[in-house]
Amino acid sequence: MASIETFPNPRPGRDYRIQHVCPEFTSVCPKTGQPDFATIELDYIPDATCIELKSLKLYYYSFRNEGIYYEGVANRLLDELSAACAPLWMRITGRFAVRGGVSSILVVETGPCPSPTLLDVR
Repeated sequence: MASIETFPNPRPGRDYRIQHVCPEFTSVCPKTGQPDFATIELDYIPDATCIELKSLKLYYYSFRNEGIYYEGVANRLLDELSAACAPLWMRITGRFAVRGGVSSILVVETGPCPSPTLLDVR
């Protein structure tokens, strides 16, 4: 598993939302062995630290050959990423590509619900 690196939040004490989108996430279906493709959206309000992007990319790539269900992906991402940076709030949205005529969207989050204005991104 790739290590998730962080750096000091340049504006601690100010609530602001960070969003990173990875449209090239891949893992493997544990039942069929076929590849699963997803767009992963990471949204969080940092506290003391922020997630470093290169390490995030390598962390996502570490799932490439791993057999894991969608539900496992979303919840593991939330657990491991929130443990790495201890945010005030974090949400993972996994938008998994169509397989067998069905697409799936999973949303998991932790922490208190943030201000609605922080969630309004156009």
